[in-house]
Amino acid sequence: MTIPSSFNAFRIHNDASGYRGGIEQVTLEDLAPGEVVIKTAFSSVNFKDALAGTGEGKILRRFPLVGGIDVAGHVVASRDAGFKEGDAVLVTGCGLSETRDGGYGEYARLQAQWVIPLPAGLSLRESMILGTAGFTAALALHRLLDNRQTPEHGPLAVTGATGGVGSLALDIFSRAGFEVHAISGKADQADYLRSIGATQVLDRDALATARPMESVRFGGGLDNVGGPMLASLLAQTAPYGNVATAGLAASAELDSTVMPFIIRGVSLLGIASAGTARDIRDSVWQRLGSDWKPAHLERICTREVGLAQLPQVFGGMLAGGSVGRTLVVI
Repeated sequence: MTIPSSFNAFRIHNDASGYRGGIEQVTLEDLAPGEVVIKTAFSSVNFKDALAGTGEGKILRRFPLVGGIDVAGHVVASRDAGFKEGDAVLVTGCGLSETRDGGYGEYARLQAQWVIPLPAGLSLRESMILGTAGFTAALALHRLLDNRQTPEHGPLAVTGATGGVGSLALDIFSRAGFEVHAISGKADQADYLRSIGATQVLDRDALATARPMESVRFGGGLDNVGGPMLASLLAQTAPYGNVATAGLAASAELDSTVMPFIIRGVSLLGIASAGTARDIRDSVWQRLGSDWKPAHLERICTREVGLAQLPQVFGGMLAGGSVGRTLVVI
């Protein structure tokens, strides 16, 4: 396939003219080097994308860069024997929109070591409804199970439940046999949360305690917000239960004590999806295409946009106004 001399991409700058992002014409040689070139079909919008696109978070390590930490499409050229023209592939994280040009362009040039063949059981569209959010939720489940979490410990709490990671975690965790309780400040979204896997929908007050230890309420969970809610979840977790931490939508602080850890044997598991080892990455994606595949992907995909709508989406997400997943159609 002939690659055009220039194509559209949402590129982010930070220079004497200020921090800004928008659609512009780029060439393949403007992109970071890589062995695999794909024609992009889909990307997605994650909280990290909103931080990067607005400058509200220090995500990009160099400028200018094409945004988008997720990308899926078909190979159009490859210098790596593991990929050929026409292969359906995806990449999430792995330096995209941080140190390398990402998925918000009509073409992407990628390092072969991080390119994942599209798992059987997933379409390119489904892979990007999942994207980094779905991979993060599934990686959290992988780590919970590795640390001997079982449904018998009790229900798993998911904070920030209406967001992308939270929504997909409700679906994935329930598919894996766990009772899941959604924690959300959006009372008007209770029906949505139940429809994608939540057994109970609890207000944020459920995690409002400031005491270092409380009566056991949860077997463990996944926290996406940080701060006092994470500390409260730890204080209410069953003996030898696990809490995975994957986000800081409310706060990067954690004011807690060692008591849940040394009295109940609770474990706090960090989920850093961007740099996950390749063998674990492959395993998690295979499960996302099979037994962990969410049953409600189309319900969780609440919005589809093009590159031109990205600034509006970023602002709404940072203001806490988004629900579910936003798919970017390239």
